[in-house]
Amino acid sequence: MPKQNFKVCLCWRRIFKTRVVEPPPDVKNAFNHFSRSGTMTVDDLLTFLIEHQGENNATKEDAQAIFDSLKHLNIFHRRGLHLEAFFRYLLGDHNLAHPPSSKVHHDMTAPLAHYFLFTGHNSYLTGNQVISASSVEPIKDALLRGVRVIELDLWPNSKGDDVEIRHGGTLTSPVDLQKCLQAIKENAFHASEYPVVITFEDHLNPNLQKKVAKMVTETFGEMLYRSETENMQQFPSPESLKKRILISTKPPKEYLGENRGDVSETESGRRNPSDVGEHFPDEDEEYTVVQYRQLIAIHAGKLKGGLENWLSDDPMKVRRLSLSEQELENAIRTYATKIVRFTQRNLLRVYPKGTRLDSSNYNPFVGWMHGAQMVAFNMQGYGKYLWIMQGMFKANGGCGYVKKPDFLLQRGENDEVFNPSAPLEVKTVMRVKVILGEGWHQDFHHTAFDRYSPPDFYTKIGIAGVPEDKDVKQTAIIEDEWLPVWDQDFEFLIRVPELAVLRIQVLEYDTTGRPDFGGQTSLPVSELRTGIRTVPLCDKKGNKYKH
Repeated sequence: MPKQNFKVCLCWRRIFKTRVVEPPPDVKNAFNHFSRSGTMTVDDLLTFLIEHQGENNATKEDAQAIFDSLKHLNIFHRRGLHLEAFFRYLLGDHNLAHPPSSKVHHDMTAPLAHYFLFTGHNSYLTGNQVISASSVEPIKDALLRGVRVIELDLWPNSKGDDVEIRHGGTLTSPVDLQKCLQAIKENAFHASEYPVVITFEDHLNPNLQKKVAKMVTETFGEMLYRSETENMQQFPSPESLKKRILISTKPPKEYLGENRGDVSETESGRRNPSDVGEHFPDEDEEYTVVQYRQLIAIHAGKLKGGLENWLSDDPMKVRRLSLSEQELENAIRTYATKIVRFTQRNLLRVYPKGTRLDSSNYNPFVGWMHGAQMVAFNMQGYGKYLWIMQGMFKANGGCGYVKKPDFLLQRGENDEVFNPSAPLEVKTVMRVKVILGEGWHQDFHHTAFDRYSPPDFYTKIGIAGVPEDKDVKQTAIIEDEWLPVWDQDFEFLIRVPELAVLRIQVLEYDTTGRPDFGGQTSLPVSELRTGIRTVPLCDKKGNKYKH
């Protein structure tokens, strides 16, 4: 028999089997304490909600709604919840640490200056600040996420006969102004009914300003808010401006005429702060066409004389001032309390420094701690600071307006205001226990983290806030496990809970030294619910995972 040769190819398929997560000790103990003979009735669940979860206003109807939400599960029993069903409830959307369905609960009748506003920067850009495309899509996305301040840069087109939106002095492509206005009109009030402010960075001549005035008026119609006077002594309230559009701008420097020096607020042409002349914003506006001037609900501008004068508070009129993040950092060294005083009545907008070409962001707490209402962010990217911004504005029902803490609005017996540089005492001790995580095997491919083994997850948990409150802690790494159980306690000392944000990030340990991303979320500390709670994680863009 002739000799035969064979080639054999052996293939293995490794299956990463996931176990079913079991109720941890904290859950078992709570169930045993509030249930009877291994079954939890509606009345038992109501007692658990009030006594253990701190839901003092919970009703029997609330407990029944939880029961009804579990009826589709095979583990549900008519007589009541068994341990497994109770555990499923704790992991579900009826038991969130910060419920997304929470309603607006801040007082919305104070002047606009009493609120932090969810604010975008160069809202039309899809990517970096140099070569990315301009589009209406980032504007739509921002509004649907609850952003309330949209920035548009107005420039003449190449022929000089029409207006386009682009980042001046760069290679970014333009987008049509009318398309941007229409996108704002159609998407402004889906996420929130509270007012949208459009800030114009204006580089137009009077003829094009007149064209813009007609466009804005015809597009928004009755939605457009027009002030009865150009010299408002106080801004109107968000409540009084529901479903209204406000325009905020100042006339451009280049068309104000000769011998009319000013300190331009445009970000495209970086200015020298010492380049100051005889400038008063209201006088400049006399040189613009009447129709355009009548659009301006929030007047922007800087007074002559440099930073100290810029921050002066005129009791007869309110206005908006814009500073770059660098200018603000420099200003607070000398004028910290003056900034707080200014922002009690006037609006302060802070925008990213010009070197952030990659559309990155900066620490928002520098502005917030000094009362800045419009801390403008690039919304098209992702990263720590944008996640913090998103977390901050989950507060107050996600309406895009968060009431400033009382200490930023109050004045003492001698007219003194809060000093951000003064030492702060601990107000809150927050204890957090990270118990377990689940869901990754449903949202990620089984080789998403490691090709040959299950992931090695760990959690970073911390407080973002004023410098004294900043703290980050980390759990142990749980190796080769899709359903990690950490069961670790952490404690945080918080001095300004009104501005504190709880940051949670799950990472997968990698031997290369660069961890893989497993999810993140940021939540306002002031609205967290006590008890055993679940926290849905989001992707890098801030979109919630499905499971």
